[in-house]
Amino acid sequence: MALHHFYLEASWPGGRNEVGELEAGNLKTQISIPPEMDGPGIGTNPDEMLLGAASTCYIITLAAMIERAHLPLDYLHLDSVGDVDVTNGVFTYKRITHRPVVRLKKEATADQLVQLEKIVTDAEASCMISRAIKGNVEVVLEEDISVT
Repeated sequence: MALHHFYLEASWPGGRNEVGELEAGNLKTQISIPPEMDGPGIGTNPDEMLLGAASTCYIITLAAMIERAHLPLDYLHLDSVGDVDVTNGVFTYKRITHRPVVRLKKEATADQLVQLEKIVTDAEASCMISRAIKGNVEVVLEEDISVT
């Protein structure tokens, strides 16, 4: 068994509406509460970071699975949306919707397009972050796949 360690350092100067700093590997940014939650909106925030973690994990997993399947990839793009519910002052991350756009090159076969459809779904289930949030945050796929 291999165990990988990831490290993060954060500093916070004071109260709720202050601006802190975060550093983890190649990521170095300011952090604060987003303006949607009446914060200063400087740098990033936990909501964006969870969305970023889920999205980058999904697109990297998807790209790796497409490569391993030797599919003739022409284009891969992802838009993702995170939905946070606020009920009685309690913030709950409810859903992440991934909208991958995947285009195979024109020489792709019908069988390869069918294989891609399965990979698009399997990549979400294979992603480490999706598995980590499963049961707490719904992950939805709205894929757009075709041959160019």
